[in-house]
Amino acid sequence: MNAGAQIAIRPLGDSALIVQLNSESLDDIDEVLRVARLLERAAIVGVTEITTAFTTVAVFYDPTRVVVGGNEGLFDCLEAQVRSALAQLSTGEPVRSASDQEVIEIPVCYDHGYALDLTDVAAHASLAPAEVIALHCSAEYRVATVGFTPGFPYLSGLPSQLATPRRASPRAAVPAGSVAIGGRQAGIYAVSSPGGWHVIGRTSMQLFDVTRNPAALLRAGDRVRFRCITAAEFHAAAADSLPERAQATANK
Repeated sequence: MNAGAQIAIRPLGDSALIVQLNSESLDDIDEVLRVARLLERAAIVGVTEITTAFTTVAVFYDPTRVVVGGNEGLFDCLEAQVRSALAQLSTGEPVRSASDQEVIEIPVCYDHGYALDLTDVAAHASLAPAEVIALHCSAEYRVATVGFTPGFPYLSGLPSQLATPRRASPRAAVPAGSVAIGGRQAGIYAVSSPGGWHVIGRTSMQLFDVTRNPAALLRAGDRVRFRCITAAEFHAAAADSLPERAQATANK
């Protein structure tokens, strides 16, 4: 890969820059992750955080700490250091491939009380609700990025038959753990928040917990599968997690 031809770098305010990859060259998120890993290893002085998205990597920095040489401006100096780090893209070692990663299984209850929009998704796909559930559980997903709200994973790999436009009227509050479909992606509301995706089930797993390190259960590149559980199993799992959450709160 010719890094110079495939990557554009532009400023993002006065304390960040965006590394934009050519999206046409991406089959999945692995190249984005490679860029992030190379920048992390470069340990550029002044860089405070590196964050990935679908086809970009954001590099946040402290302007007072960036080393500027000669007559170069701050952005030009930092861009040169970023490009130097990314020169290894064509020859550097790859990030761990998806096939080497463990699959994280997410138990989901698709019962009526939790599957607020399952019948709408089924109608849009001309399928029975049971067929929607079977398709949803048959696929393997990858976390493309995490954002929107803390811990919310955007999942690629949704079966094309299940692609459904967002709701015409977003909800003011979607419960934490809601498993949803928005367009061609799947996702999970890690915390309660407004949202316009179609909710087809709910998991008792806590995807975001400020008492954990890291707080988010999922991160970019993770492999995910959904497993259908009954309402009784959902309630049992939710009850089992209550003592852990209470103890974590008491220890804060």
